[in-house]
Amino acid sequence: MARRKKIYEGKAKTLYEGPEPGTIVQYFKDDATAFNAEKKAVIEGKGVLNNLLSEYFMTGLNNIGVPTHFMKRLNMREQLVRSCEIVPLEVIVRNYAAGTMAKRLGMDEGTQLPRPIVEYCLKDDALGDPLVTEEHIAAFGWASQQDMDDILSLALRVNDFLAGVMYGVGIRLVDFKIEIGRVFEGDFQRLIVADEISPDSCRLWDIETGQKLDKDVFRRDLGNLTDAYTEVATRLGVMPKGATPMIRPTLIN
Repeated sequence: MARRKKIYEGKAKTLYEGPEPGTIVQYFKDDATAFNAEKKAVIEGKGVLNNLLSEYFMTGLNNIGVPTHFMKRLNMREQLVRSCEIVPLEVIVRNYAAGTMAKRLGMDEGTQLPRPIVEYCLKDDALGDPLVTEEHIAAFGWASQQDMDDILSLALRVNDFLAGVMYGVGIRLVDFKIEIGRVFEGDFQRLIVADEISPDSCRLWDIETGQKLDKDVFRRDLGNLTDAYTEVATRLGVMPKGATPMIRPTLIN
């Protein structure tokens, strides 16, 4: 088997050249990071769970007409995605005050916001992914005004979908972040949801107990992260009850 060409390695995923032009193989690692990678660990099975959950959410979005880069899952840790040019922004949608927003504004965690609030951060690890405004985005040319209108629309549609799905299994969607990609079709471009949607990129709380079922479990040392992610996957029917994610797979390059 020919060795695949690695395109990029991030904190949670590795990207490889896909089998066809315009495609990428996205591999989900077990690495967990927090506080801009100041805290690190390897959580066995995490990559498998995130792969399965991201497939579930991206497929659901595709089915309701929200375009994503997801094409198909290849195996327990890899999925085939469409190549795209990533807009250098993290798009954050908040339904409840939590994390940095609660700290920044002096709000109690869990305070319901009057409406979903969309925030933007510049994707730059060296700077700590700073919060930026639409004025910054326009001034520095990171995205056009039309792009921002489309990004806002995509983000709110993703929020509606995720919030409804989670509510149906007794989970509160507190907030989440997504990345947006540009794809070019002839002389035209369109924006699509890219990267991943998983408990790594969402805050998920049990509606009844407030139990955290997301990466805050790792950030705040609240228990076993794999157990939390497995609970989400089980409730959504992504994994059957009693199943455990595949541990220590062999990656063939």
